[in-house]
Amino acid sequence: MAKQPQPISPVKNFFAGGFGGVCLVFVGHPLDTIKVRLQTQPKPQAGQPPLYSGTFDCFRQTLVREGVRGLYKGMAAPIIGVTPMFAVCFFGFGLGKKLQQRNPDDILTYPQLFAAGMLSGVFTTAIMAPGERIKCLLQIQAASGEIKYGGPMDCAKQLYREAGIRGVYKGTVLTLMRDVPASGMYFMTYEWLKNILTPEGKSVSDLSVPRILFAGGMAGIFNWAVAIPPDVLKSRFQTAAPGKYPNGFRDVLRELIREEGVSSLYKGFTAVMIRAFPANAVSKP
Repeated sequence: MAKQPQPISPVKNFFAGGFGGVCLVFVGHPLDTIKVRLQTQPKPQAGQPPLYSGTFDCFRQTLVREGVRGLYKGMAAPIIGVTPMFAVCFFGFGLGKKLQQRNPDDILTYPQLFAAGMLSGVFTTAIMAPGERIKCLLQIQAASGEIKYGGPMDCAKQLYREAGIRGVYKGTVLTLMRDVPASGMYFMTYEWLKNILTPEGKSVSDLSVPRILFAGGMAGIFNWAVAIPPDVLKSRFQTAAPGKYPNGFRDVLRELIREEGVSSLYKGFTAVMIRAFPANAVSKP
């Protein structure tokens, strides 16, 4: 395994991670909107076609009805949280590596990198869960025909007024179920790809920009291959009417499997995979 580069300073991590996160949101949000709308569309009545027949139909309908702005609904919430989220993510990964090293120069195995990545997913959930809740509600409200929230702050205020802090953090367990294994997969794959792309006798720090972009993009694909089923459950649960799923994700899972089959856990898969490579490639600091 090629030698892993020394960690950069927390300040550099904060700004580099924040800039990368903003790039990720701008590049990936339109397809994220499509993903969430596909995941949350209601089951059609017998004999009726679904609201969206697929990724490209959803994209077309959104453009026709709402224009380009419709693809960026709810973007303010992730933009606000992305800099601290990425900073916390890199901090969690760095801490996860440090906890497993006896000496600072120890090179971690890939399972150890996976474990460190999982810890970063735990750290980011505190920021991700409310941001995802607000984002998803704003992304689907135009499609539903009912405009209830005037923006992210109005949405947060209404959620807090209706159910307190639990209303804002609805879906936290599912966010953990998505981000912990997915973050482990992401960081392990990213480090693995950087190592195999490093020429013999060279350091990972010498990798060219195209190779780093490729590693980041492919790591994003591996990340979402793991994340998509819990992400579907999370989107359904976070946008459901109060009290619809009293037993949490178990009720969501049972309903989806019973009414739409196992394949429903991969709703939005095409949009996710189209988005994963470019969005994660541009987010690399």
